[in-house]
Amino acid sequence: MEATVLWQPGLPERYHAMSDAALVEAIAARRAELGDQLVILGHHYQQDNVIRFADFTGDSFRLSQLAAEQVERVGARYVVFAGVHFMAESADILTPEDVEVILPDLSAGCSMADMADIEDTIDCWEQLVEAGPAGVRTIPICYMNSSAAIKAFCGEHGGAVCTSSNCRKVFEWALAGGETPVADGERIRILFLPDQHLGRNTAADMGYDIDTDMGLWDPRSPEPLGGIDPARLERSTMILWKGHCSVHKLFRPEHVDDIRAQWPDVRVVVHPECDHEVVLKADLVGSTEAIRKVIEEAEPDTRWAIGTEIHMVNRLAQQAAGRGVTVRTLSDCQCLCTTMYRIDMPHLLWVLDRLADGEVVNRIRVAPDVRHWALVALDRMLSLSR
Repeated sequence: MEATVLWQPGLPERYHAMSDAALVEAIAARRAELGDQLVILGHHYQQDNVIRFADFTGDSFRLSQLAAEQVERVGARYVVFAGVHFMAESADILTPEDVEVILPDLSAGCSMADMADIEDTIDCWEQLVEAGPAGVRTIPICYMNSSAAIKAFCGEHGGAVCTSSNCRKVFEWALAGGETPVADGERIRILFLPDQHLGRNTAADMGYDIDTDMGLWDPRSPEPLGGIDPARLERSTMILWKGHCSVHKLFRPEHVDDIRAQWPDVRVVVHPECDHEVVLKADLVGSTEAIRKVIEEAEPDTRWAIGTEIHMVNRLAQQAAGRGVTVRTLSDCQCLCTTMYRIDMPHLLWVLDRLADGEVVNRIRVAPDVRHWALVALDRMLSLSR
């Protein structure tokens, strides 16, 4: 399996010396020069001066699907993903092998995805299988915000991938036995990686008790079984990996209380990667796309506080203001995806310059065996919505 490279060489000084206006002009010129050979993807959390160049904007998985469709439609050869590493991996998995996916800055990783290391996952799996009581089958499910290696692990071991919008549907599929119907006397449990909060919030919404039906596996615990008490592990239906989103972790229950004190009529909408206590206090909980849709459909003279990444919130606020809708962030702290922020105009221009000169830099390539099993896991998810 190829190692993930997260070190980015420094750019030639001339890129940092260019004014914003010069960068915009140069990037536009390179885009025109490369024409249909190039597709640029921009995640919702990306800063405005980069996302302005995107052919498509959206959440991570939908962008990869759009890239694959665009490649088939116009024969594009290069996909530049203004996102983070696991997103570029997904684009590489979904596009033909001769299409080259590029991440403008290799240091644009995802702290959540990095919290589920493949070696730790294998160790966890071996302990669960060995410690598993008779008649219990464990099915691994991973969030889209995970490495290709973790997706492949889930595919190879009978599991699937999920997004924040279809997590419940995938959980229900797994609890019904996944690819193999539940046998008489058999009990299913789910190992969910890497975001404990999405797993906890989804399972709680399905009626599972967060104290009696769930266990939290800590890969850094010096204790066996990820620090879970054996009795609790035995009765748990959900084994949640101790991972989280560094952005959504910043939102706290008191932020909801504070905004309601300021704006009694406010509607609070948060991402399911937030803590369970925050989710319980919110009016609505939804994926990145669901949040975008809620604000786009909001009635005039309504006020909204959003618990998600600040660039997306600011963009939604600007768009909604013209319709008489007031939008602000749930917290005054800068809830910024710092790794996404590493992709800027100098890095974007640099990779486009190299492409125009016939050189591909920062290519993200998923090894064939990993690609195969990751696709299996993704296809299982997609089959649930076909």
